[in-house]
Amino acid sequence: MADHDLTTRLLASDHHSQSSDEPHLIINVDGELGLENSNGNSHQNPSNHQSNHPSDYINSTQMEILENPYELLGAKGYALPESSTVDPFRNNTARIEGVYEWLKIMVCLPIALIRLVLFGLCLSVGYVGTKFALHGWKDKENPMPKWRCRLMWVTRICSRCILFSFGYHWIKRRGKPAPREIAPIVVSNHVSYIEPIFFFYELFPTIVASESHDSMPFVGTIIRAMQVIYVNRFSPSSRKNAVNEIKRKASGDRFPRLLLFPEGTTTNGRAIISFQLGAFIPGYPIQPVIVRYPHVHFDQSWGHITLGKLMFRMFTQFHNFMEVEYLPVVFPLENQKENAVHFAGRTRHAIATALNVVQTSHSYGDYMLVTKASESKQENPLLYIVEMAKIESSLHLNTFEALDFLDKFLSMIPDPCGHVEIHNFLRFFRLKACTLSEKIFGFVDVQKRGRITFKEFLFGSAHVLKQPLFLQACELAFTGCGSDGNHDISEQEVHFSVSFS
Repeated sequence: MADHDLTTRLLASDHHSQSSDEPHLIINVDGELGLENSNGNSHQNPSNHQSNHPSDYINSTQMEILENPYELLGAKGYALPESSTVDPFRNNTARIEGVYEWLKIMVCLPIALIRLVLFGLCLSVGYVGTKFALHGWKDKENPMPKWRCRLMWVTRICSRCILFSFGYHWIKRRGKPAPREIAPIVVSNHVSYIEPIFFFYELFPTIVASESHDSMPFVGTIIRAMQVIYVNRFSPSSRKNAVNEIKRKASGDRFPRLLLFPEGTTTNGRAIISFQLGAFIPGYPIQPVIVRYPHVHFDQSWGHITLGKLMFRMFTQFHNFMEVEYLPVVFPLENQKENAVHFAGRTRHAIATALNVVQTSHSYGDYMLVTKASESKQENPLLYIVEMAKIESSLHLNTFEALDFLDKFLSMIPDPCGHVEIHNFLRFFRLKACTLSEKIFGFVDVQKRGRITFKEFLFGSAHVLKQPLFLQACELAFTGCGSDGNHDISEQEVHFSVSFS
């Protein structure tokens, strides 16, 4: 480009000669182009202009630009990942169906009452025994004295009786726990509330648990005797402190072995979801353990079923089957510096292979999304599963942000199939029905069906918001609207800025 081109006016001199206050229409909100002439007529035919006129450039590229209204921010088109056909949270027998099940419940009701009494008695005795073992013990930083550990055998035996009351009269075991000095950390798949009770009796380990467990009646006191490591899964500082505690307690032989459920939530046992990395960051050998619940009529997994209903179904079974298998120890690679992600992946693969199930990218975040959708009275909350582990890695979107997007999506009033039509989309964002609005909706509607799902809305929104230029564009727009230099703008300032931009 010649030097004089840098100073050439964008509008022709005859247009420049008119009043500077008269607007020149270049592009309107509907994507229609045109230049106003001196008589106020707009939308001239582009063929009437010379080929080097700026309006010719706009005419030749308007459709390409406006097909993606966010291309100026660097948000190019994207492909929506395929959704998994596996639902790791579904309990297949949440409803009591079939004559056999109803007859069995009727027959077992008297037995269920006896089991309930046994459960309450064992829980009470175990609670009293734990309180006695913990009485006067203030030094929680060091291991529990051996004489107190011996007193905890009362509670451990009570826990086995609790399993008996739930119908686990015998439990099949395969393999043996590795010595603590070889594998100080044990990880297991998590299907029900039964596994923590079993491992409490079997290993009496130190566990890593959510802070919310401490306030649970009876249970909070008992797990404190296990010198539990509390963690807030949504607090980076809490997770860091938990990892440091895991490293400290796994480094010596004074503490019991540590037990973690790296999935972070219960599943139905037919898939292994993404692992949290807390057990693998310290880099100590790990023994995987798998738990199965073979069944025909009653799925014992704690999925989309209430705790009370699950306990009732367990009490009204003749017998509940449970199998525990201790797998070979997984050692960190010594010939290379193995990161926690790879170490967790090898352990996860070993567990999935032993269970003969698939690995998915679901996480605890998906469970939270489903729970929120269920609380909002959605007919099929499972439609809002998006495989959060995949989203966190590809879009760097955390669970809280995804929950915020779900709030917005639910405000658009999705239909029973989880779809939102364009009119509800525009109503929520207060957009006028026009070509540009349709293209904004079309950007999210990747599958071009005229309606969007929550997954499309989440991916499309995150794809734009995570662009480096997005924040700069917002700051520039905010600065352009503000007139008094403060940190907020009024509706009048926005209206004035838009009207004369």
